Amino acid sequence: MTERPRAVVLLSGGLDSATVLAIASDLGFFCHALSVDYGQRHRAELDAARRVAAAQKVVSHSVVPIGLGAIGGSALTDPQIPVPKQPSEGIPVTYVPARNTVLLALALGQAEVIGAGDIFVGVNAVDYSGYPDCRPEFIAKFQELADLATKAGVEGRSAQIHAPLISLSKADIIRRGIALGIDYGLTVSCYQADDAGRACGVCDSCRLRAEGFRTASVPDPTAYW
Repeated sequence: MTERPRAVVLLSGGLDSATVLAIASDLGFFCHALSVDYGQRHRAELDAARRVAAAQKVVSHSVVPIGLGAIGGSALTDPQIPVPKQPSEGIPVTYVPARNTVLLALALGQAEVIGAGDIFVGVNAVDYSGYPDCRPEFIAKFQELADLATKAGVEGRSAQIHAPLISLSKADIIRRGIALGIDYGLTVSCYQADDAGRACGVCDSCRLRAEGFRTASVPDPTAYW
């Protein structure tokens, strides 16, 4: 009997990453969830990640601490920068410099250590905030890096980066997740959620999430302040 393949799944605790985890599991992978404590102000998402990982019965769940707050430059890591209440022009201040590059690098390292040939990430380039590291071009370039920068890649066994949500609307993501049995009440998307995981309802992430549920005609289980 062929052993099921292993995959590392980046799990933030939000709606998108919970959906990606369910997709990877449905595809037959043994899933190793990886969350990153990068100093985010919405730390309730890490509790959500633990809930989602337990509910989806992952093989393992690692939480890696790093200090992107030391770099600063984002409303998500610097408490002195307010989270915008209205959409803004260009790339918003909630963009975290180098975040997805660092997260994927950590996933790449874990994949090499545990012998996983696949990495799943929940980036989306349709209903998103315009972050440059959520685009298909970024994923393609990171795949090139993975092929060049690892022992596995040099030996022809490079981990494959999967971004199955990248061209889906938020409503389509929600519909996919509901079909896979996800309880979105376990997730936290808000950029300034309180310690109980309740959402503000006004940040960009809250607006995208709420509109997704409305468009999908699915009841929104989000708890608000």
